[in-house]
Order: sequence, then structure tokens, then C-alpha cells
Amino acid sequence: MSDNRAEDQVAVQAVLSDFYKAWEVGDVDRMVADYTVDATAILPGSLRDGREEIRKNLAASFEGPLAGSRTADRQLSIRFVGRDGAIVVSESAILFAGETEIPGDARKVNATWVLEKRDGRWLIAAYHSSPVLAQ
Repeated sequence: MSDNRAEDQVAVQAVLSDFYKAWEVGDVDRMVADYTVDATAILPGSLRDGREEIRKNLAASFEGPLAGSRTADRQLSIRFVGRDGAIVVSESAILFAGETEIPGDARKVNATWVLEKRDGRWLIAAYHSSPVLAQ
């Protein structure tokens, strides 16, 4: 296992970058390729338990409201937990087909990504998002 945090940071950021590149082309299988089999995703009002359930939910969304969408994402922080864990906090928003900018803060979410290194490869173990509320 590498103790080189700069290398790990690049690898973690590459996993998230690959996820968003797959989002841009609506490739759901590629979006979940870096999820662990037992990953969880928590979004307001729902729990998606396991990579296959996450994939099915994304597929249904990309056949409907997310078709042609893209995201605007900004990483706020990354920290490592032990040798094989990373937590990334980001701010994100969905731009639906035809939109060129985010319409205010109403669609912004704060997200937490939990990644773990398994067999030398960084994978998404959990994701959680919550709407950004006006302060």
C-alpha cells in the first residue's frame, strides 16, 4: 500500500472525474464501474443499497429527467482516513438538457463521497448528498 498521499489524491480525483465524464455521455455502466459492489448512495428521501441498485436507479433517471444533463462540480475538500480511506466533500448541481448555467442555488447540493482502496484501486464505497440551504 502506498503512503504517497499526492499519488492517492490524484487517483481519488480521477475516480470522480471519470464518474462525471460518464455522466456527460449518459453511460450509466461506466458511472458505476468504480463503485464497490456493496456501495450505498443516499439522496434526499432515498437509500440505494448496492452498486446494482444504484445502476438501475441511474439508468431509469437517464431514460427520463437526466437525459442530456450534465453537472457542475466543485471539490471543497479531500481528506484521508487511515491508509485506505478517503472522504471528498463537494458542491454540485445538475444542468438539465439545454441549460447553460445553474438557475440559482435551488439545485445545488453538498455531497460526501467515501472512497476506499481495495487491492490498490480506489473505489466509491458511499455517496450522500443534501440540498444547499440558503443561510
